[in-house]
Amino acid sequence: MIPQKLPTVETSIFAVMSKMATEHKALNLSQGFPNFDSDPLLIDLVSQAMNQGNNQYAPMPGDLQLRVEISKKTETLHHKLYDPTSEITITAGATQALFVAIAAVIQSGDEAILFTPAYDSYDPVIRLFGGKPVSVQLKAPSYTPNWEEVRNKISSKTKLIIINSPHNPSGMVFSENDMLQLQELAVKHNIWVISDEVYEHIIFDGHQHQSAARFEALSQRTFITASFGKTFHNTGWKMGYCAAPQPLMKAFQKIHQFNVFCVNHPIQKALATYLQEPKHYLELSSFYQKKRDLFLSLIQDSRFKFIPSTGTYFQLLDFSEISSEGDRAFAERLTKEHKIATIPTSAFNENQTDFRQIRVCFAKTDDTLKEAAGILNAI
Repeated sequence: MIPQKLPTVETSIFAVMSKMATEHKALNLSQGFPNFDSDPLLIDLVSQAMNQGNNQYAPMPGDLQLRVEISKKTETLHHKLYDPTSEITITAGATQALFVAIAAVIQSGDEAILFTPAYDSYDPVIRLFGGKPVSVQLKAPSYTPNWEEVRNKISSKTKLIIINSPHNPSGMVFSENDMLQLQELAVKHNIWVISDEVYEHIIFDGHQHQSAARFEALSQRTFITASFGKTFHNTGWKMGYCAAPQPLMKAFQKIHQFNVFCVNHPIQKALATYLQEPKHYLELSSFYQKKRDLFLSLIQDSRFKFIPSTGTYFQLLDFSEISSEGDRAFAERLTKEHKIATIPTSAFNENQTDFRQIRVCFAKTDDTLKEAAGILNAI
């Protein structure tokens, strides 16, 4: 019998719903990727980098100029300077960054606190390295953290807390007070932190991204993970990065070098040039807020209830006035009968707690959003 490190892990709900969408020829609002192209300028920059001969291995930590640009961006936005030579690593997407960061700090018997609903890679990677995930369930409709519950779940075995802001799937954004509470707990109990900030540039209605980089004591014990794919509409390129203080980054790179060693060289060169113009990421919030507002205006007379997403390119829809079904059964029926694929949020919750909400992705063309709204309004 083949040994299994993760015998209870099932196929990702993203893969399940996307497969159903294909089988039933349904409009796919389930998996979180845009259905429009990246900026042609960025694509041209990648081609230029290839034509200029940047087709061999990149440096293990990543192209230095790209790390410099990330350092500049972080200092400008969050007033925190990460040394590009020793505190930033370019990764194969944020998921690889998360994997390596968890591997760097979790040992057998350690506990890691995560907020559910949670991105589906956190839990299995913690278990892979012998750790125990400890969930703090965020509750509908606000999904705001209960810090007293977090305090009560900290034990002598707690070594890590993972946060995600802006938060997938709820669209909630951690406040300054949330981050101060996290900082106080992390310092008091000597806990490491992973701050998953892949939607860092997608925040609405005048809210501000409270990066872990903004809080000095917190930043000294935090791995920040981020995604170029989410920012620049090219999730298939699998490009991300991790920023952390030198002692943490040294531990991170020891694992990174034997995990992937380095990542796509010409894309790194292109991103290094593209990041020199801040509007390429600073205009993203406005771009996606227009899409959110269009989509919600189109479904405002539907039977779905919603609180507008504060960040990310996801929106939760409450179907409790439409059906008494569980969210997975409802999502499957939508795919089969109404030809629209969504994500049941219970898949990310502790013990699959069901708030009767589905997640839709509005990183789509306006025509796609109008077609989706037509289907949802008829339900």
